[in-house]
Amino acid sequence: MFNWPREICDWNVKEFGGHKDEVNSVAFSPDFEMMVTGSDDERVRIFNAKTKQMICKLKGHTGAVRSVAISPNSKYIASGSFDKSILVWVTRSASLLHRLEGHSKSVEVVVFSPDSSHLCSGSWDRTAVLWNLETGEAVRVFRGHTGMIQSIAFSQCGKWLATGSWDYTVRVWGLKQPDPSEEDSLVMSCHKGNIHAVTFSKNGMLASGSWDKTICLWNPRNGRLLHVLKGHKGWVQALSFSLDGCFLASASDDGSVRLWDVVTAECLNVLEGHTDIAQQCGFTQTGALVASGAAFIALKLFP
Repeated sequence: MFNWPREICDWNVKEFGGHKDEVNSVAFSPDFEMMVTGSDDERVRIFNAKTKQMICKLKGHTGAVRSVAISPNSKYIASGSFDKSILVWVTRSASLLHRLEGHSKSVEVVVFSPDSSHLCSGSWDRTAVLWNLETGEAVRVFRGHTGMIQSIAFSQCGKWLATGSWDYTVRVWGLKQPDPSEEDSLVMSCHKGNIHAVTFSKNGMLASGSWDKTICLWNPRNGRLLHVLKGHKGWVQALSFSLDGCFLASASDDGSVRLWDVVTAECLNVLEGHTDIAQQCGFTQTGALVASGAAFIALKLFP
């Protein structure tokens, strides 16, 4: 278990540039050595997060890139776009592996499964689609939300999928059903705004972050609400559990990153004043906290 200090210092700040328009999404490889960004300029850029060097640009979309993701094994990069498509790239060669088409509206989120064998996408068309990366085929379509799906998370055991929507609800789906229907999902409702982030902890807790500026902690097996975390003054953009599941980091467009004790629901630390929009956050294998702001792409490491 990590013993977090009450005061966490800004250890390293790096700025990345190159996009010609607003950056919508940032993703890190599991070792945090590679960073991928997606922009309204229809491009995906890959950076070395340590040296700030841009490795390459990925072209292929004909609309704004709304979401990017790197597979857990770092072999693939995925991007979802306003052009309704998902592109899957081979990281080593930067070659296009699949163009996935099936959504009827903009693709707002793409997420890889823990074993890197599948990809799930969420769209303005109010559906989430599970794709087989070996074949490029859609294997399941999740329906039931009445609003756009902007956040998706796989449980670490690979048995559950959570979707967060602009209908203010979180749904948890079992991945064993061959043809999931609305009745196959567990609906969790507490938020009073669009849900922008969902994530599972190692021990199975589920967290959701909303435009209502709150974070809800859930037991996803029965839908029980465990805690409501309050403190952010802006929309909650991203969430990440520590590797042991004892702490939660939240990034907000109020420019801050907050660190929470998930057992006591206490806010342990507030990191603020570094970015216009804190868009992404995550924990490294050593327990360091990484946060990025899409307004000018900054990488911050907090030991």
